[in-house]
Amino acid sequence: MIEEIYNYFTIEMLYYWVNLGVLPLWLILIFFPNSNLSRYFVTSIFPILILSGSYVFILYKSYLNSYDFVNNFSLYLGIDRLSDLFTDRSYLMMFWIHFISINLFTGGWIVRDSQKLSINKILVSIPLIITYLIGPIGLFFYWLIRIFYTKSINLYD
Repeated sequence: MIEEIYNYFTIEMLYYWVNLGVLPLWLILIFFPNSNLSRYFVTSIFPILILSGSYVFILYKSYLNSYDFVNNFSLYLGIDRLSDLFTDRSYLMMFWIHFISINLFTGGWIVRDSQKLSINKILVSIPLIITYLIGPIGLFFYWLIRIFYTKSINLYD
């Protein structure tokens, strides 16, 4: 049974499951940000635990395949070394899960912060969509909206 599960979750299959798995969470964030579904399943620790489990699974599979983890530190030596790391599918998948997790966490923070400031959820949906696609730019757009609503620039909140 465990062997069948292990053989089923290849890098390609895990890629599809991770991408399809976060779509409902983003749809809940965009269309139902005030719902209990959003509170308990999206802006809680639940999605991060699931994505972390996927990350650990890839690390485990990489370890069994004798992946050179020490070589990962070479990414700080230059852009060419970074592109060499992305030729490995396991490393690329670890990066992708990292990217999706950070964007989802940021989207959850945007929703919670906008609720605290009573920002219109339709207005917040625009930076949420942008955050889903290109995280930092969506966060920047939300920051601009937040400045308008709070009528102050706060760099540390």
